[in-house]
Amino acid sequence: MLHLLVDTSTWLDLSKRRDGQKWIVALRLLIHQDEIELLVPAVVVDEFERNRERVETTMTANVAQRFKLLKQDLGDYGGTDYDQALQMVDELAYEVPLIGAMTTRNFDEVVELLRGGRALEPTDDEHRRVVERGLNKLAPFHRSRNSVADAVLIELYATQIRDVDLTTEPHAFVTTNSADFSVANGDAREPHPDLERLFASDGSKYGLGVAGLNSILLEHFGEELEELFQETDFQEEPRRLSEISAAEQEMFDRVWHHRSLQRAHRLRNERQDGMERHLGVASAAQERIEAQYTEPGQLGPYTDFELGMLNGKLSALRWVLGAEWDFLDT
Repeated sequence: MLHLLVDTSTWLDLSKRRDGQKWIVALRLLIHQDEIELLVPAVVVDEFERNRERVETTMTANVAQRFKLLKQDLGDYGGTDYDQALQMVDELAYEVPLIGAMTTRNFDEVVELLRGGRALEPTDDEHRRVVERGLNKLAPFHRSRNSVADAVLIELYATQIRDVDLTTEPHAFVTTNSADFSVANGDAREPHPDLERLFASDGSKYGLGVAGLNSILLEHFGEELEELFQETDFQEEPRRLSEISAAEQEMFDRVWHHRSLQRAHRLRNERQDGMERHLGVASAAQERIEAQYTEPGQLGPYTDFELGMLNGKLSALRWVLGAEWDFLDT
């Protein structure tokens, strides 16, 4: 089993990524299969939950602001030739809430991973070692800043690898915080000299950021992880506004066409007045729709199930565009 202690900074970076599900799903499956154990200091959970709202808000606000500025620039300097570009920006801006929601769901799933890991609480011995590290200005205290929380993490990791056969129980420490944990003025993927002894064994790895986590997982699991990525790596891209509107129009046309034929059939069978008026109003639209939707089955006849699906799709698409649920007027 691979034992992972991942710093808050890396969890936040992973959560912000559009492709974050690639690792989140893989980690969840490997944990379920008892091939990975997450070591979770309480400070990591606290810091993650304290920072997530700020990061989520920043993500959505930054995207929205970029679209706003781009639209303003196109309007100011683009001229009439940029009408199509302006329309595209409008459509992309419409997707911002969807993009934000799809990305920030990573945060909820990371919290679940953290809460399901093995909780670590610092002992008096680890607090003592943190103080000694500070007095001796050893990393992460080599900089002029408060690095107590970072020192607690590294001392907790040191405790976990002590008296453990790392050849059978490999461990890894992953952080994005290169300033505190990595070698200064060198390859940031390598640990600071003050921490080198913790990673001297082949069974104890230092990883920098999401890329470092990925490298550690690949090194440990090899082809198994590659196959897992292929099975679970998916990114749901939100539909553009033009696609949603086009689909809503198609469902509207098909439902309207069906209702129009049903009304004509009812008027004809019941010999009610209004048949001539109905045909005068509906004929042109029926001809347009029948010329447009020529695939077999597109215009019926429908089974009750197919008709229910058609109405359900129309209701859902209208809801996405701002209507209330079950609005099916044609």
